[in-house]
Amino acid sequence: MGVFWKGTEPAGPRLQEPSLYTIKAVFILDNDGRRLLAKYYDDTLPSTKEQMVFEKNVFNKTSRTDSEIAFFGGMTIVLYVVGSSHENELMLMAVLTCLFESLNHMLRKNVEKRWLLENTDGAFLVLDEIVDGGVILASDPQQVIQKVNFWADDGGLTEQRVAQVLQSAKEQIRWSLLK
Repeated sequence: MGVFWKGTEPAGPRLQEPSLYTIKAVFILDNDGRRLLAKYYDDTLPSTKEQMVFEKNVFNKTSRTDSEIAFFGGMTIVLYVVGSSHENELMLMAVLTCLFESLNHMLRKNVEKRWLLENTDGAFLVLDEIVDGGVILASDPQQVIQKVNFWADDGGLTEQRVAQVLQSAKEQIRWSLLK
């Protein structure tokens, strides 16, 4: 099940500088409103307790309405992408769609609580390929799937692959400093 919701901010005219930091949070809840996966990209809600209260409030508000919610039969999870009220809704929806389609492919069309919990590492990897620090990196599920398949195998990330990624990052930083 996919849900699109925009956060609320204080009303009033505000001239805002353009920013790449579009996404405030992405979280996935089960059909009872309990957290399965969550990433927050700013410090608006600094504590886990505040985040979970926010998630529960969003779930309660969206579960009672049919607006901006797409229900897919048999799904036992709800996906949320949160942005400020000033963000482009199409960008937020593109992230939501990419997340859903990437998870759908990764979980072999079993986008359900049990499968998500069994593949949490892959789900976080998918999310990290789509959004980094609130900046949208990808909106094409095929690109995300290719990158995730490159880094992960059926058993998840191996220590050797993590070491290779870290070594590659060190080399890239070293080369960028030498230029």
